[in-house]
Amino acid sequence: MVVGNLGKLITFEVSSSKVLTFDQMQRSVKGRWATHDVIGGKVKSEFLGADVASITLPIYLSAMHGVRPRRTIELINDAIESGQYFTFVVGGRAVGRYQWRITSSSETWDKVILNGILVEAKLTLTLEEYV
Repeated sequence: MVVGNLGKLITFEVSSSKVLTFDQMQRSVKGRWATHDVIGGKVKSEFLGADVASITLPIYLSAMHGVRPRRTIELINDAIESGQYFTFVVGGRAVGRYQWRITSSSETWDKVILNGILVEAKLTLTLEEYV
């Protein structure tokens, strides 16, 4: 069953042959504010507009769950380095109003076996709205 997707780059799914999903996603939505000094009084705040939202997305990759960790990492790194952006969908609904770009990826290679085959890895993707 499909959980969601990040464009055509990643399809998050859970089935008897494949498990590729995320856990503990964090989303941050912010406003931009300026403060102006007032002689003899408190500063005045002025709303400038919405700031771009960001998402932190931890992903677990395991060959034991039908995923090719090294290939997935390579595809994500290529998307980052080429400036691609994607629609992020969870549960059939887009997350946010805009598309998302991956600004960074942090990876931990947990299990590497004979001949350097990567069996398990953890990724943390940082996404930012692409406006």
